Amino acid sequence: MRTVLGVVLAAALVGACGGGEEAQSAQRGAAVETAHGESAGADTAGGGKGGGAPAEAPAGGGMPAMPVEVATAKTEAVIDAVEATGTIEAQQSIDLRPEGEGRLVQIYVREGSIVGRGTPLFKIDDASLKAQVARAEAERDLARQALARTRQLLEQNATSASELERAEATARSTQATLDLLQLSLERTTVRAPFGGVVGRRLVSLGDYVTPQRPLISLQTYDPQRAVFQIPERYADRVANGQRVEFSVASLPGKTFSGVVDFVDPVVQLPGRTVLVKARVPNPSRALQAGMFIEVSLATATRENAVVVPEDAVLTSLNQRIVWVVSPKNTVERREVTIGVRRSGFVEITQGVTVGEKVVVGGAERLQPGAPVTPMERGAKTG
Repeated sequence: MRTVLGVVLAAALVGACGGGEEAQSAQRGAAVETAHGESAGADTAGGGKGGGAPAEAPAGGGMPAMPVEVATAKTEAVIDAVEATGTIEAQQSIDLRPEGEGRLVQIYVREGSIVGRGTPLFKIDDASLKAQVARAEAERDLARQALARTRQLLEQNATSASELERAEATARSTQATLDLLQLSLERTTVRAPFGGVVGRRLVSLGDYVTPQRPLISLQTYDPQRAVFQIPERYADRVANGQRVEFSVASLPGKTFSGVVDFVDPVVQLPGRTVLVKARVPNPSRALQAGMFIEVSLATATRENAVVVPEDAVLTSLNQRIVWVVSPKNTVERREVTIGVRRSGFVEITQGVTVGEKVVVGGAERLQPGAPVTPMERGAKTG
């Protein structure tokens, strides 16, 4: 029994000793492997026999030039103008009414026709007035005869001076009555008070008309008036004689012009605007009362203003900036002040001079001083 136990213990000790030697052998192998790895990495980083060549720096060592589209700042005459909207208005326009009353017996005019001053338009029944005129003529003649007899009697001292005065007064009174009736008779013919074009007729044959009832509309057509309102802050820039240009929404492609002949001296509330009227020739009758117009009122003209394409001006933090290309083909960021805008171009009042090249395309990635390759757009401001 003791012999068996000894043999078992001896075997266990031999196994334990063998495992330790294997573990130490594994540790020594790992250390050798680690040393070889560090040596290989050092050789590679240092360009040793086992490593590659070092990386080369970019040629030139600077930022590459970016292509941009440019245009040249030029001088042109620009017009500083106030923009507004308004309407066309006839210089004279009325709803024609009779001066007397009666039955309408004749219509002389057609709707939409052109008439001159004094042209007969309507006729009111005048039979009663004609009879009254005939009676008044008879009374006038009788009064004249009585006056003549009274004068003869006075020369013969057969009557008094008071009788002569009474006869003279009667003669004047009958003449005045006759004149009044003749005037009423004449007014039974309704005439055009001015030349123009008649509009819609509001009565028919046989209607009983009075001075309160309109018969037809009448308005002038040449010249017309362009009527519009401008903000109060522009009131000091507007005066009689200034030229106005405008377009009409219903007449696309056409431009009309006129001259200011009225500036309201009173500011209208609540909008705080000033009413302006301009006289506009209209021989072809193209402009009709009530048309909607878009007005441009010239307030100043600058003959040598600096203009650049509109897309050269950028907005950044409530500032307007322009990228300017220097003679060395580098860009400079400038803050500018703009003036008049018109189709495709804008006036630069401060920040750019004539002949300088401004970037109009490719400005998104520019930085001050960056090199660029400019390509001329070649656009003309005309």
